Amino acid sequence: MHERLSLLLPVWERDRPDFLDAAFRSTVLDQTRRPDHVVIVRDGPVPAVLADRIADLAATSPVAVDVVELDRNVGLGPALDIGLTACRHDVVARMDADDISLPQRFAVQMPIVEAGADIVGSGLLEFGEGADDVVGRRIPPTDPDDIRARSRFADPFNHPTVVYRRACVQAVGGYGDFALMEDYLLWAKMIAAGAQVANVAEPLVLYRVGAGAYRRRGGLAQLRTELGLQRRLHDLGFTTTSQYVRNVVVRGGYRLVPEGVRRVAYRRLVAPYGDRKGAAAQH
Repeated sequence: MHERLSLLLPVWERDRPDFLDAAFRSTVLDQTRRPDHVVIVRDGPVPAVLADRIADLAATSPVAVDVVELDRNVGLGPALDIGLTACRHDVVARMDADDISLPQRFAVQMPIVEAGADIVGSGLLEFGEGADDVVGRRIPPTDPDDIRARSRFADPFNHPTVVYRRACVQAVGGYGDFALMEDYLLWAKMIAAGAQVANVAEPLVLYRVGAGAYRRRGGLAQLRTELGLQRRLHDLGFTTTSQYVRNVVVRGGYRLVPEGVRRVAYRRLVAPYGDRKGAAAQH
C-alpha cells in the first residue's frame, strides 16, 4: 500500500532564508521518495526577505505547497495544530526550517507507517557550522516496549524526524499550547491512547545546534515548564507517583545545574541512547 504524504514545516520571524531553503530542498527536492504535498505555516509576520523566500519556494516547487499565514505568532504547538488541519493527507511528516533531511528519509520511514505504525521517528546527527560539522548523535530506542518505557522518563522521539498519522494526533487533542515541551506531551498522550510506535536508529535528519543550545535547556523558565509537564503526565496517569518524583528530582535538577554539568548530564541521563563518541565532541 503506497500512501500519500504531507510535509508540515513551520516558519517564524527568526528563521534564516538560506536555512529554510536548505531544509525545503533536502526534504522535498532531494528525497528519493518525495512528499506529495507541503504545508508551510508562517507563524506570524516575518521579514520581507523571508516572506519572499517562502513565496519563491511555493511557486517553484514540483510538489503542491500551501502556505498558511497567521496574523500573529501563536507558538509552535498551536501553529502545528493549525497546519495539521491544512494537510491534505493523513500521513504527515514534520520538519523544522533550519534542519536538513537525508535523501532516504521518507523511503525508510514511509514503509513502516504503511505497515501499521502510527508514529515513526529516527536517529539524528547534530551539526554546527555546516552539515559536515557533525558534533553529536542522538539515537532513540527502537523496540516498541523500550520506546514506551523510555517515554516515562524522557522524550522517546526526536521531534524533527517524526512521521505520524494525523488522525492519531488529532484524536488526543493535538499539540496544544505547552511551549517548549508540546511534542513530548503529545507523544505521551498518543502512547497512552495505544498508538503503534516505532523508531529507526539510522540518522535521517541533520539537526542544527547553535551556540547556547545547552544554556537554553536550563534556567527557571525551563524548570517551571518541566514541573508543569511532570504534573500533566502524572495527572494523566501516564507516570506513577514514584516516576513523577524521580522525574522532578532528576529532570528538574538538570534544569538548575551549571551549563557544563548540563552538557554531560544531557548525554548520560536525558539522551542515554546517544553516541558517546559524538557526545565527547561537544567539548
